[in-house]
Amino acid sequence: MKALILVGGFGTRLRPLTLSFPKPLVDFANKPMILHQIEALKDVGVTEVVLAINYRPEVMINFLKDFEDKLGITITCSQETEPLGTAGPLALARDKLLDGSGEPFFVLNSDVISEYPFAELIKFHKSHGGEATIMVTKVDEPSKYGVVVMEDTTGVVERFVEKPKVFVGNKINAGIYLLNPSVLDRIELKPTSIEKEVFPRIAADQKLYAMVLPGFWMDIGQPRDYITGLRLYLDSLRKRSADRLATGTHIVGNVLVHESAKIGEGCLIGPDVAIGPGCVVEDGVRLSRCTVMRGARIKKHACISNSIVGWHSTVGKWARIENMTILGEDVHVGDEVYSNGGVVLPHKEIKSSILKPEIVM
Repeated sequence: MKALILVGGFGTRLRPLTLSFPKPLVDFANKPMILHQIEALKDVGVTEVVLAINYRPEVMINFLKDFEDKLGITITCSQETEPLGTAGPLALARDKLLDGSGEPFFVLNSDVISEYPFAELIKFHKSHGGEATIMVTKVDEPSKYGVVVMEDTTGVVERFVEKPKVFVGNKINAGIYLLNPSVLDRIELKPTSIEKEVFPRIAADQKLYAMVLPGFWMDIGQPRDYITGLRLYLDSLRKRSADRLATGTHIVGNVLVHESAKIGEGCLIGPDVAIGPGCVVEDGVRLSRCTVMRGARIKKHACISNSIVGWHSTVGKWARIENMTILGEDVHVGDEVYSNGGVVLPHKEIKSSILKPEIVM
């Protein structure tokens, strides 16, 4: 089987992290976002993954070459010279996706994190005999999204309603699809939306089905959702493989610590924290609801909550970092500095406090 991952553009919502790496390579729970998807695809027998990309393909390919060998899976790029929306990239990658087998292929949005129940999706798709299956997830506030109106017993999609003013349902497109090759005949090589143009046409022919995604779902394309996504992911990890989570008197709730990270005495870490490879957390540090990425150092008695500390950054002694502060790569925060929602671009030194949310150039 094959899969196409819609990588897309510049990842502006996750800046300053995406100034250093393309968004799919930004760490989430201690490994690049896209690797969570590729590993799950490999587990259900996908042998080739095509990345639909229009931004820095050479960085992606060089980075993922290592994982090709480790996972035994082929990873190639299909590069857009102009943005083609969410359906155009399928037409562009047509020759890579068609292999004559007639097997369906996966399409994924690269920002989506979930338990990826691909085996159940394949089983459902093959059972209904339709042309395409989309995964849907239930949300509390459907008026913010495009709602999928479906027949609950069969899964047949009846129609789509964009940001409904009155309640029509609470299921939204989860950005995970399984499509028959015939879907490619419905897509022209031009900027096209799969959600607004292609799927409604398939639904009109009564060949579009939806499956409700079990477990959690999050689009982690912006910082607040990234932090929420980490909480949901760690909750899920607790249920699936709790042995991968850290334990000890200094740990509160769900915490993921890379084996190469070092943690000092008298720390209190958690809940919902990921500490990446090669990180050093000195004595007396307090961490909650945050990610500390590869090679970062948190000095004595610093306190970090609801924030993201980028690669190889340093947080000084007795510093306090909170309220969706994001430190880009190689940022150095001085001792006793306070950051309230500062967004700091890479390679900066912060010597004075950031008292209200702002971007530090």
